[in-house]
Amino acid sequence: MTMTDPIADLLTRIRNGIGARKKLISMPTSSVKAAMCEVLKREGYIEGFEVVADGIAGSLRIQLKYDSDGLSAIREIQRGSKPGRRQYYDIRNLPRVLNGHGIAVLSTSKGVMSDREARKQRVGGEYLCTVY
Repeated sequence: MTMTDPIADLLTRIRNGIGARKKLISMPTSSVKAAMCEVLKREGYIEGFEVVADGIAGSLRIQLKYDSDGLSAIREIQRGSKPGRRQYYDIRNLPRVLNGHGIAVLSTSKGVMSDREARKQRVGGEYLCTVY
């Protein structure tokens, strides 16, 4: 069965894993999902991830991050651009999340990156999601 929005599936599985206090979640992999996980890891929202080659498609395993009180590093994660309504931003209009306390994940011509990295590299792109 084909999936119409794999990025929304990734975000929903992360939200559900946090709600169930899971330490490790697993899902089918794709290059965009792995790139988004790399951004989340660099920004400190997840502990880590690995791509496991099992069968034809492979799977993506994400280790969620919690503090000593059991609170997740991710308070909220929501989809930006959707398949029916794509949102693109140029360098002048990149979104700021919670005045810099959160991140917007963008798909640019130089790869998937956070809004901070996009400002440094002076590129815009498709707004994938918001994390804080």
